[in-house]
Amino acid sequence: MSSTTIGSLSVGPLCLGTNVFGRSVDSPAAARILDAFVEGGGDHVDTADLYGGGLSETYIGEWLAGRGKRDDVVIATKVGWPDNEVHRGLRPATIRAAVDDCLRRLRTDRIDLLYTHHDDESVSIPDIISTLDELVRAGKVREIAASNLSPERLTESMEFSAAEGKAAYVALQPHYSLMSRDTYEGPLADVAEKFDLAVFPYFSLAMGFLTGKHRPGVQADSARSAGVARYVDSERGRKVLAALDAIAARTGAEPASIALAWLSSRKQVAAPIASARKLEQLPALLAAASLKLTPAQLDALTVASA
Repeated sequence: MSSTTIGSLSVGPLCLGTNVFGRSVDSPAAARILDAFVEGGGDHVDTADLYGGGLSETYIGEWLAGRGKRDDVVIATKVGWPDNEVHRGLRPATIRAAVDDCLRRLRTDRIDLLYTHHDDESVSIPDIISTLDELVRAGKVREIAASNLSPERLTESMEFSAAEGKAAYVALQPHYSLMSRDTYEGPLADVAEKFDLAVFPYFSLAMGFLTGKHRPGVQADSARSAGVARYVDSERGRKVLAALDAIAARTGAEPASIALAWLSSRKQVAAPIASARKLEQLPALLAAASLKLTPAQLDALTVASA
């Protein structure tokens, strides 16, 4: 797989999301998925302190300890979700405590890429960035990144880092897919381009809708069927599925591979984040890294999802 350099890190064109670990995926299944992902060329794993109530990080930590793969995998995690009952928000003391708990669960001495999971406007940008800079200088974190942050607060963060010589965000994790373009495209994308931030979209497959298994009149085997219903019942959803099906018929690729390849073609996107509950879901995700869509195919998807 090709790789992208972000700060001191190098990552491949697909990031494995593990928000399902500890929820619909137990520890042995998580280990099998991680094994298959790495064997397939993957090297970037995304988690968060609240995924599975901390079990996602725990399962990854068990796998890292058992396989001796720590130096072969970039581990990204997040702190600061506003509804986290243990570590809520981004006050300096909260960030420090949350990071220590992440390190303990992950069984590692450093986090490769640490995201602020959600902004906390009750805390100033200088306080947030200075705390993250402290963690980088202490060697607990290699690079920092942001998720769910407004263009204005992201700009302020980048400008403060530059002015004060502090660690700066190298990546952004927005909600972005063929079925969700408004959150990222526009001012936020402009800021990402201005500061040359690597973009790692979450919900890249629209909670599984873009795999093609969720269709009108079809009962899919998914815990997210209720959340996907809004896409299944929409005109936009029907247009996107039709475009995916047409390209799949011509290329032989799976709809999931096609949807991820479209996302990878977008400006600043370094790698989409996609998760797998079952081993058989992983090949379509890995295949996206080598799938090259034609300009006409990319345009067809862009128009269908507008």
